[in-house]
Formats: sequence, structure tokens, C-alpha cells
Amino acid sequence: MALLKNGAVVADTFTDVSNEPELPASGALIVGLEQWREHRDSLLRRGEPLGILLRSDEKPAEIAADIEHFAVIALDFPAFADGRAYSSARLLRDRYNYQGEVRAVGDVLLEQLHFMNRVGFDTYLVASDNAVKDWKTAAADISVWYQPTGDGRPDVFTLRHKQD
Repeated sequence: MALLKNGAVVADTFTDVSNEPELPASGALIVGLEQWREHRDSLLRRGEPLGILLRSDEKPAEIAADIEHFAVIALDFPAFADGRAYSSARLLRDRYNYQGEVRAVGDVLLEQLHFMNRVGFDTYLVASDNAVKDWKTAAADISVWYQPTGDGRPDVFTLRHKQD
């Protein structure tokens, strides 16, 4: 698996322990929602970077009161047809003003990276032999957007009005 950020493969400094029965004594961790609820105080006392994995049926509202504690919020795509993480990413960015890393994990398809980026994802855990090449291909697929979003790119309506 490769972790893509800004079109490059980067080192993943976090260990995903969301499916582990025991938490390691140290290190930057990504925990599951139940682990967070059970071990919140001890995780905060560690003083190390912390991330959380939200499954597709877990809502950002469930962590809203603690959002400032997470350096990474990983959102799971359990299957190609399950797009609930798109809504969660948008809510994290727009409603909760989350400024940290929003990571796509699970069934992350290269054809969807562009769309994930538009709703607020900024890192992607992908299965690819050449993730950078695949990112560039995905990024070149679409150059004009109909829907406005928070990534700063103008939509087609704005572009048309600039020409007038």
C-alpha cells in the first residue's frame, strides 16, 4: 500500500491499530471509535500524534467534541458502492472546520481520487504499483467542474462569467 499526498508517495508515520485488541505503549496511532471511547484519557496523556478511523456507519458528529485531538481522521470506504465517506469528509471540512489530514482508506479506487480530493480528502492509502503515475492520470481526467467545493478551483459557472 502507498500513501499518497499532494501527488507524491509519503511515509506513513501512523500505525493503524483500529483492529488490534491491545494498544502499543508508544508511537503515532490510528485508533477505532470504540478504542477512542474506551481509552480516551490514556491516549491523550501519551502526548503523541493521534488519529482515528471512522467506519462508514460512524458519523463525524460522534467525534466533533474531540476533533482538535486528531492529527489524522481516516475515513473507510468498505466497498466501491459505499460513498458515505465522501459526505463525512465534506462535513469534517465544512461543518467542523477540521484542518488536519483526512485520509481515504479501504476500497480506494484510483478513478475516484479526483472526487475524493474535491470533498476534502488530502491523503489516500492506495494499492498501486505506481501510485504517482496513477495520481497524475486521475488528476488529468477532469479539468472543469460543475459543482463548487472548498478546494479553491473555480466551477464552470464561475469560469463562464469571467469570460463575459
